[in-house]
Order: sequence, then C-alpha cells, then structure tokens
Amino acid sequence: MRVDGRGRIDRRVSLPFTFDGRLLTGHPGDTLASALMANGIHLVGRSFKYHRPRGVMTAGSEEPNALVEIGAAGAALPNVRATVQELYEGLEARSQNRWPSLGADLLAVNDLLSPFLGAGFYYKTFMWPRGFWERVYEPLIRRAAGLGRLPEAADTERHEKAFAHCDLLVIGAGPAGLMAALAAGEAGADVLLADESFEPGGRLLSEVEEIGGGSAAGWADEMAARLRAMPNVRVMTRTAVTGAYDGGVYGALERVGEHLAAPAQDLPRDCFWRITARTAVMATGAIERPIAFADNDRPGVMMASGVRSYLNRHGVSPGATVAVFAANDDAHRTARDLAAAGVQVAALIDPREGAACDGDFPVLAGAEVVGTRGRKGLRQVLVRQGGTTRAIAAEALAMSGGWNPSVHLSCHMGARPVWSAAHHAFLPAPPDAPGAVPGLIPAGAANGVFDTAGCLRDGLRAAGVALERLGLPVAELDVPPAEQDAGRSSPIWVVPGKGRAWLDFQNDVTTKDVALAAREGFDSVEYMKRYTTQGMAPDQGKNSNINALAVLADATGRSIPETGTTTYRPPFLPVPIGAMGAGAQGHGFAPERLTTSHAASLLRGAPMVEAGLWYRPGYFPAPGETSWRQSCDREVRMVREAVGICDVSTLGKIELQGPDVGGFLDLVYANRVSTLKPGRVRYGIMLREDGHVMDDGTTARLDGDRWVMTTTTAAAGQVMQHLELVQQAFLPRARLRFTSATDAWAQFAIAGPRAREVLQAVVDEDVGGAAFPFMSCGAVHVAGTPARLFRISFSGELGYEIAVPARYGASLFRLLLAVAEGLGGGPYGMEALNVLRIEKGFPTHAEMHGRTTAFDLGLQGMLSPKKADFIGRAGAARPGLLGPRREQLVGLVPLEPDWRLPAGAHLFRKGASATPETDQGYITSSAFSPTLGTHLALGFLAGGRERHGEVVRMVDRLQETQALCEVRDPVFFDPEGGRMRDQAGS
Repeated sequence: MRVDGRGRIDRRVSLPFTFDGRLLTGHPGDTLASALMANGIHLVGRSFKYHRPRGVMTAGSEEPNALVEIGAAGAALPNVRATVQELYEGLEARSQNRWPSLGADLLAVNDLLSPFLGAGFYYKTFMWPRGFWERVYEPLIRRAAGLGRLPEAADTERHEKAFAHCDLLVIGAGPAGLMAALAAGEAGADVLLADESFEPGGRLLSEVEEIGGGSAAGWADEMAARLRAMPNVRVMTRTAVTGAYDGGVYGALERVGEHLAAPAQDLPRDCFWRITARTAVMATGAIERPIAFADNDRPGVMMASGVRSYLNRHGVSPGATVAVFAANDDAHRTARDLAAAGVQVAALIDPREGAACDGDFPVLAGAEVVGTRGRKGLRQVLVRQGGTTRAIAAEALAMSGGWNPSVHLSCHMGARPVWSAAHHAFLPAPPDAPGAVPGLIPAGAANGVFDTAGCLRDGLRAAGVALERLGLPVAELDVPPAEQDAGRSSPIWVVPGKGRAWLDFQNDVTTKDVALAAREGFDSVEYMKRYTTQGMAPDQGKNSNINALAVLADATGRSIPETGTTTYRPPFLPVPIGAMGAGAQGHGFAPERLTTSHAASLLRGAPMVEAGLWYRPGYFPAPGETSWRQSCDREVRMVREAVGICDVSTLGKIELQGPDVGGFLDLVYANRVSTLKPGRVRYGIMLREDGHVMDDGTTARLDGDRWVMTTTTAAAGQVMQHLELVQQAFLPRARLRFTSATDAWAQFAIAGPRAREVLQAVVDEDVGGAAFPFMSCGAVHVAGTPARLFRISFSGELGYEIAVPARYGASLFRLLLAVAEGLGGGPYGMEALNVLRIEKGFPTHAEMHGRTTAFDLGLQGMLSPKKADFIGRAGAARPGLLGPRREQLVGLVPLEPDWRLPAGAHLFRKGASATPETDQGYITSSAFSPTLGTHLALGFLAGGRERHGEVVRMVDRLQETQALCEVRDPVFFDPEGGRMRDQAGS
C-alpha cells in the first residue's frame, strides 16, 4: 500500500519486524501503524468488551484501537500505541485482548450477546446469588477483561527521572510552538521546547501546504535546526508533557530508548521529567473527533487527518479505494491529497447542502454515511442521500466531525474549559478562571486558531505575553506568509439510523448506552461516565468525550455547555509505573540517609537498623558477645553506671528566626513556649487539629530571635509540613522564617554519671552545673570549632547533646568515644536507647501512634489553659477524648521476671476470657531491663491510671503466649528525676 513520491520515510533502508509472529518490513521514519498499513494489515486488535475487530484509527497518541504488546514475551510492554511506536529493526509486536488468535477470537461471542450486555449490565446481572460474586462472577470477569497483560518477569529495563528548569516551557512543536520558541529564544530566554513526536513540526509534517514560499514541512525542519543551534534553547522530541502541577511544575515523559533496536547498555527506556518553568506556552494542537454512525468501528474507518498523515508523512494509503465523510472543508484536503497521489477516491460525502470540492472524484452533497459493511476490514460504505441509500465500495473511510482543541493541560488544576459556539468546541478557560494553571498561555489550535497563518501569529503573541512576564524584550520577527483560511465547518455528532453507533471505541460504548444512562437517571456527565465507562479507557476519551456530551445533551434536552465536561486529570498520556518510580528498586526503593558516624559504627561491627529513612546502629557488639541481648544489656548498664555516646543527628532540627517566633510556637505547641528565656530549653507536645498528639520534642531559644526545634526522627517531615500549613493558613503576616537544618548538624548524646567529665574534656568552655543547668542551652567550642550544647536527657541520666556542623561530625564522634572509653564508657545503639527510655517511661511514636491524646499519655497538664488558642485545642476538649475509662498509658511488670511482654499483645482482666468484647488495652513497647532485672512494658489500659497495683492478663495471639503482669506507673526508674538533674537539682 505504499504510495510513490510521498512521505518522509527512507525507502533505501528496509527494517524487518514481526507482528503476531509474521515477518514484515518497513522503513526508517515509519511508525508501527504505518508499517502495518503498508503491508496491507488492517486488523490489529480487539475491543475491550465485545472483542469486535479493530484497526488503526488515528496517527497520534489519541489512538483508541491499535494497542499492541512490544518486546520479548514474558518481559513485554503492553498497551503500546502502534501510532507512536517508531519502527526499528527486529521489533516484535503482538496483538492483544484475543484468544486464541487475532483472526479467530472466541471471545467475540460477546458481540452476539451484546443485547444482554448493555451499559450497567453488571450492576443488575451479578446481584444473585449473593455468594457467587467472589467465587464465580468476579474471577470470570477478570479473566475476560483487560487490554493487555502485565509482564510476569521483573522489570529489567532501566528507567530514569530527571529535573529541568527554564524560563519558558513550550509544549508542542507545531507552527504555534515553533514560532513561540523562536521568538523567546531570540529574546534571550532559557527555552525548553517539548514535543511528543520524534521530529518537530506537528501537523505541518502531514499537510501539503506552503509557508514562506516553500513546503510547510521544510519550514518546520528549518525552524527546528535554527532552534537547536541556539545555546539557550533545548529541543526535546519524543517528550510528552503529561501534567501541570503547582508552582510552575510540569511532568513529562521522554521515550529515550524505545525506538532503538540495540540501545546502549546504560541508555534508559524512558525518563520522567519534572520541569519547573517560570511560564509556559500550551501549543498542544487539536484532536479531530469522529462521527457516530452505525458500524463506524470497522477496521478501515479512520480519521481524515490520520489518513493524510499516513499519506503525506509515511507514504502509505489505508486502501486502494478511499471514501471521505465530513462536514468541514478541512477534511476535503484528504480527498484532494489522495486523488493527487493516485489513490482512488470513491466519494467525498458531505452532509452540507451545496458542498463542493475541486478534484477528480464524486462529491455527494447533502449526504451522510449511515452504515458500513465488512467484518475484519471495510468493504462497503452505506450512503443516504435524498431519501435513497446506496452502497459504495471502499477499503477505507476517512471521517471528520471537526476539531477539539487539546485543552487538557489547562484543566489539570481544576479549571473547566469554556464552550465556543463559533468553534463547536471547548476552548481553554481564561487565565483568571478558578483553577486555571498559573502562567500557562494557550496558543494555536489549542486556543481555537485553526489556520496556519493564524497559528504562527498566535504563537508569536503567546511568546510576547511570556516575555513580558519574564521582563525580557519582545523580539521583532516577521510572520512568513501561510494558509490563512481554515475553511467552513458544521458540527456533526451523530447520524441517526439503525445499528450501534460507537462513541468510545476502546471501551465499546455506543450512543444507545449514553441514552440509556440518561433514562436511568445517570444524567450528570460524571455519573454517565461511570455508568457506561465512557472515557475511562487508556485513551481517556480523547476522541469520544465531546461526542458523548453531545449525545447526553440531546437525551436530556440540554445544551452542550449546560451538560458540562468531565474532570480532566493528569497524566495526559499513560506513564509507565517504571518511569514514575525510576531508580526505586533495591537500595533505590527509598532514600538512604547516613549519619556522619556511619563508617565508624560499621568498623565497630554495629548492625544497622532503619529509623525513618536513616540507618542507625542497633548495638555495638564487644568481643565474646554472641547475641544482641548481651550487647544491649551491657550498653544499658554502661550508661547507668558510667557514660555512653549515641548519635542523635537523625532527630529533626528546624531553625526558626524572627520576632514573632514565640507567638507562632504558642499556636503550634499545646504548652506555652513564648515565655522561654534565651539560653533555655523546653519540652513540648504538638497536636493535630483533631486533638490527637502529632509529635513531641524540645525547643531551645538560642537568643532573642533565634530558636531551634527538635522533632522525632520519624515525624521530622510531617512536622515541617505542619509548620508551613500553620504559618500560611493562620499567621501569613507573622515576621518569621524557618527551615529544616537536620542535615546541617551532627548531634551526639552524652549520657551517664560521668557525662560531664567526657564533655569537659572536649569543650573549651566550662560546662559545670552552674554554667549549664538542666534544660539549658548555649554556644560552646570544640577545639575552637563553634558548637551548640543542650543540657537534656532521653535516658534519665545526667545528659547532654552537643551539635557541630556536619562536616565535623565523624571527627567529634571518634573524639567522644576515645574519652568515654577511658572512663569505662563507650557507644550505645538503638536497642539500649529504647530500653533506657522505657525504664524512664518516655513515650515515642510507638505510644504517639496517631490515636492517642495528651490525656491518654498523662500529659494533659501540658494543655495550657492560659493561651488564647493552640492547634488541636478544641479537638482535645471533646468529651470522648477525656473520659476516665479511656485507655491510658501505664507501665507493666510481669509477675515472673523472665516472662516476656511482647509489643502488640492485648490486655484483659485477670479472670476474664480473651475476647474482643473483654479487651482492656494493648502493649506498645517492651524490653528487658538489666537495671531492674525484669521485663518491662509500656501500654494503654482502660482507666489505667486508677489501676496501679492491679494484676491483668497479657495475651499474644500471634506468638500464642500469655502472662500475668502488674499495672504500675510508667516511670519505672528514678521517678523523681534526680539523676538527670545531677542529684542536687543543678
């Protein structure tokens, strides 16, 4: 089906490929769709629901039918659109959604049962017997459904993610996009031009027209070369912008290696880009819409613009005889181009009375197509004219119902497009509309400008708006002469007649389905969409949504703008999960954050455990120790009797500055913080708006306007987001700034009776009790290096935390260990840290797990009654969160010291049966205490604070264990706190 003298393909080179195991050939410049068409293959797939034969319909990414599987079986990529897949030597392609073969699909029996399988049939059919749904109906439906198979093997392809910044992002490299990019580039802006095709030009590459006295395609090539030569312009082909997001951020998928037969080993298959642009031009063009008439889904029925693309860009015709059906002058080009190329045009069918077109082919004015004949390929077109219907032989039918501007990106933040009666289509919402994408400027066909000269001028206009926003001078450019008349157009949505007229070709939705939805009360466009599955296939209804709106409007007696549109959501095109999660396999699954002491800890044999995204040492094994318990017990005794060093750099550190920080923290924390004096530290808790505890930590006031807040390791990011919300929503004019400084400082805890000796050995200043009393802070120096010192304790011992700039962290850790080991101490890890805090009854996120309140934790006294307000105050005061029978934090000690009390176990009264109805509480933290010689646990027990001394039963169904334990105060060790205050209370 090749057409001599047409196309941009390289006929000198042949590329062998296979389709369903059949060896075929194509040429460089072909897509898989054009190569299949050139080989006379029209049947390429089966529809989702009825398994009807489907052929190539379009020449772009909006293709609903020609979805194939690419690559070797077992690790193939499903649902690849043949219309955008570039041909390469050795390409393996397979049809989908058929069994046992494409030509003989047994599931096509569904088409015979179509009268029983209308819209919503599954809601009505599979209701009875009730138990059949999970055992019979659902398994059968899942086996029959689907448009492709997920690979069974692990993804071995390489994917990448990347980031880019630019002054101007131009989306689309058609005439408007090329003109906008050139103007901005000439003005000195940093420009990124992205286009989903493998060569710039857009529709210019598919049309026979002139720009500036030469071919339009040649002008596009010249412009692309000119842009690539500019150092401030980056042209990104094979890159589809898939979504618009906050802050001028756009997502884009670049197909990097999908067009290569043998890509380099380090070349990824694709790359997902996050592009941050100061402003953007949306030159995304328009999508031609089909016409709904009986049997309009047969292979060979195509879009008129698609037929021109295959003819003029790829040098191939969809058939030896082609008919054209349209009510617009633009589609007349298809008939003229086909005839000029020597392809027989069976007829140009135009419903408009008096329609005319120059060309050696019959023009049927006032006529319309009412049906087609053929099964796996088109044979005849049924045409009604003047009350008479006749059959016209044709192997292909090019149809066009008009053009819909591609407004999708402009709606991704919630804006609704605006109906234009003059264009018979929706246009982008104005820039001041609710939800409009800030800084996004529509241009060209995406803005409703359909003639080439108009697109060039509109691209230049859009560039001028963008440059004005950027504060750059507008370049003086001449617009070359080009076609100035887009022709007349009349809307045509549906041709009445017998038989099924298809709207959504991928999901098998017909005009009757939409009308049925309206009759059954699903007359909202969103309800209709879900009832019929219209527009819910991978193509997202790009071809069919507007036609479906017209049908729904007619069925409900409303206009199209009154009916409205569905919600446009990203991504604009399907994005492989591998691309979105690039690098997230193995060690890349989550970021690995390492402390400055990481290498030194590994040298001491410490196993690492994950804490949030950080890796922290679990324990430090000593010679002769064979279990973690031996190491942990030794480290606990070491801290209680001598001194221990622990890296606490992972705690969140947020620095705040400004005269209004105190008031801000009063709103964030439940207790009062603004009264804190410089050089002092205060413990605080912050609540969510529902009154439950979010996090706890300390805040230090370094001087009058400088503060530093610490958070738990796990909640550092959550707290930072919470602070930003509070500042933006409640105190937008407050004079303060804050930033995360977690990675900037290395911080170490020094705990134990000899902690001051270690500290004094490394700090230049005096750190005695008078100089640094409990809960104080200040600036010190370590060998002349500025540091921060905090007198706080998480172990219940005399404790300090010293922080130095991160680049000195590894050195300070080694220095602290050398001094501590000379005093009988050493390092301790997470296991010992957990035991120490359980002995002292200090809660962590095991206890502050999102369902507990300050009342539950025994911290209700910290809810300041003197403050006007704080986040969560109203929520925390709800009666249901204050009842005396709520589960409250308690300590638990087994009656036998060797009995374990595992976390997650549940608590019951001593003589009660262990049932959900008798459940009294649960255990959150558990450890063996070498200090007290027994297992200990923290947990929550109904009315727990009034039950100290009571014996309850612990039951662990998971490990099939139970034990009796005594309820105690959660502070097991040194309840007066004399040790951490250094006995004398200094």
